[in-house]
Amino acid sequence: MTNERIILITGGSRGLGRAAALALAEAGTDIVLTYQSNAVAAAAVVAEIETRGRRAAALPLDTTDPAASDGFAEALQDVLGARWGRDTIDGLVNNAGFAGLTPFGGIEPAQIERLVAVHFTGVVLLTQRLASTIADGGHIVNISTGLSRMPLNPAYSVYAAVKTAVETWTVYLAKILGPRRIRVNTVAPGATATDFGGGAIRDDEAYRAMILPTVAMGRIGEPDDVGRAIAAVLDPRMGWVTGQRIEASGGQRL
Repeated sequence: MTNERIILITGGSRGLGRAAALALAEAGTDIVLTYQSNAVAAAAVVAEIETRGRRAAALPLDTTDPAASDGFAEALQDVLGARWGRDTIDGLVNNAGFAGLTPFGGIEPAQIERLVAVHFTGVVLLTQRLASTIADGGHIVNISTGLSRMPLNPAYSVYAAVKTAVETWTVYLAKILGPRRIRVNTVAPGATATDFGGGAIRDDEAYRAMILPTVAMGRIGEPDDVGRAIAAVLDPRMGWVTGQRIEASGGQRL
């Protein structure tokens, strides 16, 4: 058996998941990350983690498929045994997701179903399936959004509503898993320069200029800002914090 701390991050091949994986690696944590289809990008993140002196592995996972949890759990056990000589992880970051636009008047049932499948149903079922794999004293972080409390763009109404459901479920899960000393928190990023929503915050100067005056700290967030916040919440020194929504937004809309 080995003593490395291992965190599983869904959607870890890009964006906030990648940033969190690298921040955790820099803090001395080993990583298992998932990807939906881009194995090359996932392998690149694994290589970056390894340059930081940590071990990592990447596994495919389609969070839109409720039936995928069982097969993924088996694959996870295989890689944990082969790479780390153990059968548990120390934390889970439910990060995988996408930005689905739902402008009022043009909202389609299929888009609602996809948003719920990825951001809520997939999170609940995967966490339930992996609960026995998370070591006692571990930590779960569910990624939400600042949009759940800052209705800046009405086109994200359903996305934000589903994330609000995740925030509520987080509180219940914290109570359920409390006897095992497993902490459960939500991290809610504000406006961040990633490829979210087609990369508008990252690439559209006019859009950035519209958002900038709403941020108390005077700049748009970068992936590393949120990645380090996630790593900080996962730090064992945060061991007495559970059931909380922690916003990483630079003071947006204060």
